[in-house]
This record gives sequence, structure tokens and C-alpha cells, in this order.
Amino acid sequence: MKHPIVTTAWLESNLDNEQLVLLDTSMVKVVGKVPIEYDQAIYIPNSKRFDLENDLCNLASSQNNAFPTPAQFTQATQKLGISPDSLVVLYDNQGIYSSPRAWWIFRAMGFNNVVVLDGGLPQWLLENRPTVSSLEKEIPDELSALGQLTGVYQPNLVCDSSYIVNNMTNKNFAIIDARSAARFCGTATEPRAGMRSGHIPSSLNLPFANILADHCMKNPAQLADIFASMIPNKQTEIIFTCGSGITACIIMLAASIAGYQHTVLYDGSWSDWGSDESLAIEVTLSE
Repeated sequence: MKHPIVTTAWLESNLDNEQLVLLDTSMVKVVGKVPIEYDQAIYIPNSKRFDLENDLCNLASSQNNAFPTPAQFTQATQKLGISPDSLVVLYDNQGIYSSPRAWWIFRAMGFNNVVVLDGGLPQWLLENRPTVSSLEKEIPDELSALGQLTGVYQPNLVCDSSYIVNNMTNKNFAIIDARSAARFCGTATEPRAGMRSGHIPSSLNLPFANILADHCMKNPAQLADIFASMIPNKQTEIIFTCGSGITACIIMLAASIAGYQHTVLYDGSWSDWGSDESLAIEVTLSE
């Protein structure tokens, strides 16, 4: 599919599509917003679990929420029955929070037939659509029904701090930070102990809440206006950053909807940059 999001109405009408694989990408830890909490387990029918905090995180890395390895991705997606001809739909229980992270993992592993459910579970519930109390099970290793998808890492879609340093003077290069204005300016304490406050020099601030309307994305025209006011040239390469690489993907998804295609995730984000004393930072002092 060419468009990176789908509506709840579209999903309900396609729940029985044999090619569709529906994944709940919700995270236990929610940072940067007041979490939506649930009294009991509740899911969209036919959902399977896509575990971003364990199965799809390189736990051997020193970084927070480090990008998974291709081997991790391949193992996890095959157990979920995903093959190259699958249509993967992602959602989370916060509206749009962690599902864009899963979307970018799929993209960075060479799989493009993946979309995010606009509004996620909260919007689905608001519209009184059908729910279930349990997830579908993974496919056991010994069964021949395992999916056939193999992750092929696309290194041009994810970068590290050295890539940013080397491109600081590139006029066709921009950095957008999805953290709150207070964290970006350095007036709020970082949630990770001992972390420096501030932002990457020359970066721009677009708090992820600013591109949302309640649980859903703002409409394409609104998103286009937001990004055009910050980066008029759609050929600019944009690096997206946040606290640890989760909410940056929310505004990456918004940028994609707005027609920006030269986008890269700084996976280490501020947890990497802010902890490296050799890297310069900026703070914005109040007048």
C-alpha cells in the first residue's frame, strides 16, 4: 500500500483478508504523554503481539530501545506468520505512539507493505468496533506454517551520531526533535538519570503531540503545512530524533504523509547524544 496509514473503517472491513497480519505493538513503558490505562486486556480481533521492548529490541546494545538485528526481526516476523506477500497493519493502545516505531522497523528491514492504524485501539473503541480479550498465538517453530519474510537491513534509513556530526554543515540536511519544548530547550530535567539537558545543535523542535488530533493524525493538508513551515524543500534529508528513538517515528510517519521521503531515524537519539560528553549540545535560555 502506498499510503502509510489506514482508517478503522478500512481495517474492520478487511479483518478477514487472508493476507492481512494485524499486530499489536503496544509498549509497557510510555514516555512523553499521560498513558492511557486499561482495566482489562482488550484487543482488535485477530491481533498478534509485536514485542518492541524485547523481541524487537537489541538487548545486547548499550542504547535504550536499540534497533533489532535482522536476525531478531526475521525470527519474530516468521513466528507471526509474515511472508513477503503479507499486508501488515500495526496499532497500539495509546492511539499513535509505538506503532510508528514498528512501522519504521519493517521499512528499515526492507518490508514496505506495512501501514499504521490511524487512532489505534482508542479510536477503535471510541467507534464501538468489535474487540476480543486475548491475542492470537504465534506459530510454533516446528510447524511448516512459519512465515517466509527475511529482514534485509537498509542502513540508509537509520543513522548514528557520527553521521549527524559529519553532515552538520550540509545545507540539504535537517534534524527534527520530537521531544517536548521544555526538554528540547533544556529547561526540563531528562527522565534518565545523569543525562544532559538540551538538544543537538541546529536541530528543530516538533513535539510529537503537535501532529496529532486526539488519537489520530492531523489531516494531510495540516501536516503538509506544519512541515512546509519548518522545511520548505522536500528534497532535504531529515534526521528524526527524540528521547530514545520511539516518538521520533511518530513525526517520521507524519512527514511521510506530508510527502517527505528523505527521512532517517537517529536510533540512539538523545539517550545517545546527551550521554556522550564529546558531542556538543545547545540549550535555549528564556528571555
